[in-house]
Amino acid sequence: MAKLIPILLIVFGLAGGVGAGLWLRPVPEPSATAQQAVPLPESRRENTVLHDMSNQFMVPLLEGDRIVWVIVISLTLEVDGAHMDAVIRNEPRLRDRFLQAMFDHANSGGFDGMFTSNNNMNLLRQALLETGQNLLGRDAVAGVLITDILRSGT
Repeated sequence: MAKLIPILLIVFGLAGGVGAGLWLRPVPEPSATAQQAVPLPESRRENTVLHDMSNQFMVPLLEGDRIVWVIVISLTLEVDGAHMDAVIRNEPRLRDRFLQAMFDHANSGGFDGMFTSNNNMNLLRQALLETGQNLLGRDAVAGVLITDILRSGT
């Protein structure tokens, strides 16, 4: 029995190390084809106008129950000219949904560490684009541009 205890400790130690390694491994990068933007048809490029969102977005980043960082983001929308009135009319709804998408991005760790990496910025742009298209339609919003981003904190 005394010889069995060291063997069991070794087996449990190896199993714990493998389990921790699998649990803490980095998330794989999306494939290169998923990150490539689909070019707009020529007819849509001619009618596309840029609309600056009226105010910046502020996203607090919490550690425990304390705000340690604040992300400040400015957005510009690529909008089909025929839908510009709908964008202006629905800007409060757009701001609300964009802010929720940014909170979701923050809660998934998108603003931690290298928050301006290509992968993180593409994930955020894609989430914002889907949010805008879900609210206004696929024809209305052609793209979301992140014009300014700042992480400020202690």
